[in-house]
Amino acid sequence: MIQHRSPVSGIASFGARHVATAGYDNQIILWDAASKRAVARAYHDHLANQCRFSPSGASLVSASSDHTARVWSIPDLRLRAVLDGHEDDVEMAVFSPDETRIATASRDHRVRIFAVGGRLLATMTGHTADVISVEWSPDGRALVSSSDDGTVRRWSADGSLLGTIDLGGVESDTVVCGDDGVIYVGTDDGDIVVIAAGVVRRVQAHRAGIKRLVHDPGSATLLSAGYDRSVKLWSTRGGDVTLTHVTEAPACVWLRACAFASPDELVFGTFGSAYASYHPARERWDLREVEDTPGCNAVRVVDGDTYCVGDAGVVRRNGEVVARMGSLCNFLQPWSGRVLTGGHLGVLFDACTGAPLFRNASPLNCGVDFVVDGEPRCVIGTYTGEGLVFGVGPDGAPVLLARVALHGNAIKGLAAAGGTLFSVCATGAAAFHDLATLTCIRTIERAHDKISNGAACLPDGRFVSVSRDRELRIWTLETRLEVATPHTHSIKCVAVCPATGVVATGSYNGTVALYDPAQDRWTAAQRPTAAGISSITASGHPGVFLASSYDGESYWVPCAPAR
Repeated sequence: MIQHRSPVSGIASFGARHVATAGYDNQIILWDAASKRAVARAYHDHLANQCRFSPSGASLVSASSDHTARVWSIPDLRLRAVLDGHEDDVEMAVFSPDETRIATASRDHRVRIFAVGGRLLATMTGHTADVISVEWSPDGRALVSSSDDGTVRRWSADGSLLGTIDLGGVESDTVVCGDDGVIYVGTDDGDIVVIAAGVVRRVQAHRAGIKRLVHDPGSATLLSAGYDRSVKLWSTRGGDVTLTHVTEAPACVWLRACAFASPDELVFGTFGSAYASYHPARERWDLREVEDTPGCNAVRVVDGDTYCVGDAGVVRRNGEVVARMGSLCNFLQPWSGRVLTGGHLGVLFDACTGAPLFRNASPLNCGVDFVVDGEPRCVIGTYTGEGLVFGVGPDGAPVLLARVALHGNAIKGLAAAGGTLFSVCATGAAAFHDLATLTCIRTIERAHDKISNGAACLPDGRFVSVSRDRELRIWTLETRLEVATPHTHSIKCVAVCPATGVVATGSYNGTVALYDPAQDRWTAAQRPTAAGISSITASGHPGVFLASSYDGESYWVPCAPAR
């Protein structure tokens, strides 16, 4: 049976005939839209991020973290061309209206235009951060791109810059072109920015960041999907943006991927094995064939028991299911006699019972526990850059004490030691905060050159961080030590053995590498799986780590004790 084994991160539709999906299992799958039956599949060498049909439906282009976009024939998904040359993940690829060219957006800060056969036609530079979204104008004479640098840029089809629209530093994941040259931008503040005839106006749309905008010119309808779990439809007739429909997405739906199959059918990516559909007129979601996927996102050893959780939100203790959260979870955090978990729903759960403990407007990503004046505290990092600070209530449940703006974007890792909270962010930034007051002591905007993915603390009180730039950093408040790693792929996670001080790093190609700070050398590297390493933790046994993988398995990783 053809199905996804990791979340569906991208989706496209060609009328009532075909739906195509791109998955974090590297797969591109073509589905018959009427029967929702998978009819063909193809593979990238890394995560498949997005896909898009050509206007005629004869071809499909996909964008991948293997640094390429690829063109496939329909319906057999036979490879026609590889669009190569980007130096980082390709987040989006789209055909021109005449199907002769393809534009790509990449985390290498560039937009490129290729001929459909693979020849590079133009490279557009100017963005100063990751480019996440690109679209052609309806006439094919221009393009528009959005970036983490807080700008939207317009380009001519020959690659020259036509103009820059400053969003005031607010990042954007998504931009679309409407009729008559109107541009719509979805921001991390939850606004839809409408740019028409040089005039910029904002429409407050969502309570958290907008992950995807899609425009259907035939019905003059704009779809917005946000981190607040809502899907909204807007009429764009006459240049206005008027809300016409609102629904809340089911827990299994991933709102970074959506498309119009028709004016009355929307299709969405999920954290499961297939895509979801929604019919606005009937207000009905169709989740047929959406089954749990096995991917594991976090593993922790707590009081000798091994816990894991992943894409399906299923918590297992020593291999046995103990609770179901109903949606993807990103972390496991032991704290005050509980194990906490949470993820895309923005809900903090008791991982052992599934009981919801707190609801946030945006997803949750990571956590750390510490003690202040003898009182247990916990900070949970969010996708919107806030740290949620919890204390223990009278009934033993977490009570929110404060929201602290640690960063301006997703918090990717937290560590605490010596009265200091250390955090890293999706922008590559790092920050030090006082644990007692949670006031900022120092922020380093370029702690890493790319997205930071994890943080931990050494036994001597120093901190470590890892990033997509494949570097390990060792920090004190005043100093930074840069350590080159043996990794050939982005580093996803980091952990420290408290007994030996050995640092373990795990990458997206399944490699775990071990670094001994005392000897200043990498002592070992092994690849227990071809799937990516999603998290790594000290096992409770000196010199042994436990790593979880996107293949749904956990792997013991021994290392020689530091001397």
